[in-house]
Amino acid sequence: MSDARVARVTEVIAGSPKSFDDAVRVGFERANKTLRGITGLRILEFRVAVENGEMVEYRVRMEVIFILED
Repeated sequence: MSDARVARVTEVIAGSPKSFDDAVRVGFERANKTLRGITGLRILEFRVAVENGEMVEYRVRMEVIFILED
């Protein structure tokens, strides 16, 4: 058995009406339900949805890095 590991990256977009931090948490929690072996996140982009002059949703685009199982 080898100590080598292979990782995969998948992209997730998540949103929250509260904050960017909450959008990251929402995205991570959802990814964590499906993906095993998550080792990190990389936030690629921050966006804000605006309606009628008000910020209504904070959005993040992130990469989820996880180890592939044997």
